Amino acid sequence: MMTVLRDISVNFPNKILFGSGCLNQIASDIAPLGLKKVLIVSIAPLLPTIQSLIKQLDNIGIQVFLHTGIEQEPSFDDFNQLINSYVAEDIDGVIGIGGGSVLDIAKLAAVQLKSDQKLGAIVGKNLIRERRIKLICVPTTAGTGSEASPNAIFIDPVDHQKKGIISPFLVPDLVCVDPLLTHSVPAGVTAATGLDALTHCLEAYTNKFAHPFIDIYALEGIKLIAANLVKAVEDGSHEFARAQVAMGSLFGGICLGPVNTAAVHALAYPLGTRFQIAHGLSNALLLPHVMTFNIPAAPDRYAAVALALGCEKLADDRGTAMAGVEKIKQIIRACNLPARLRDLNIPETSIPQLAEDAMKITRLLVNNPREITIDDAISIYREAY
Repeated sequence: MMTVLRDISVNFPNKILFGSGCLNQIASDIAPLGLKKVLIVSIAPLLPTIQSLIKQLDNIGIQVFLHTGIEQEPSFDDFNQLINSYVAEDIDGVIGIGGGSVLDIAKLAAVQLKSDQKLGAIVGKNLIRERRIKLICVPTTAGTGSEASPNAIFIDPVDHQKKGIISPFLVPDLVCVDPLLTHSVPAGVTAATGLDALTHCLEAYTNKFAHPFIDIYALEGIKLIAANLVKAVEDGSHEFARAQVAMGSLFGGICLGPVNTAAVHALAYPLGTRFQIAHGLSNALLLPHVMTFNIPAAPDRYAAVALALGCEKLADDRGTAMAGVEKIKQIIRACNLPARLRDLNIPETSIPQLAEDAMKITRLLVNNPREITIDDAISIYREAY
């Protein structure tokens, strides 16, 4: 861990609405923005949910364009198709309503619909020059935290790798976190996305570049999600549990900009690109094994994580930290998620290639508290197998 407090820059959304039913009030928050043409990016199953918003926007004189073509983790090809469809419409506002894939598309659309920068020129960190379109994000899952992060992740069809675009211009002007929107999310998706959010918080707190400003959000996010995720999975209409997990997910998104994730995400990405394993589930499969690998490098930090997960303090930090690993495994079991790569029919022979792909995610591996070599990555995948 760092021994000198580093400088930090935190970009919060301009306004955050949090509360059951707050989707019904965002039209009144959008009205003062003076928008004329708004693109709503969402998915077809949510159309009944957003009809009221569309009507409200129409009543205040805003023309609405609707795109519901995102059905999986987005690629640059998906994004280019969207941009080509709407670039001539003089859009001045984008509203993303959906899970992380939808929000990532919406965030980048708000940048690129009126930009002279080519897509390839902004892949990486802090390469976007400006955003001229207002951006509103409404998450419908409690997981990615994309509504509060400066990140957008896409699959590059050229090499099938996940690539990040990171910029403060991707942080929305307005965020609406309405836990009621998560009530219809199936149990399996609730579990996987919740563990994704938990991983965001956990990897931020144990990060080589962890920071006290972000530790507050990270630890509280761990507490909220660990205490309520299983209840939200078991009873999708449990309003309190859904709200607590949604809040934890929001906190995880706040962690992503200033600190970001580390080896869990780096090793999880190839599972998504090569075997189309959902991102949250990929994290869950690897989380306990990366934790075990990392504990020797940061036992005090992982001990604090264990306490936030609800474990009791043991005789030393290492023992407490290992109790946290067992707690994570218990949560995964209680959520009825697969716990092994073999459970998803991933061939063991693919492990060397997975490790090779993971080692390319240097922007995340550099954050890990313990250096990971390709042999270490292979060992972790084998432990997860």
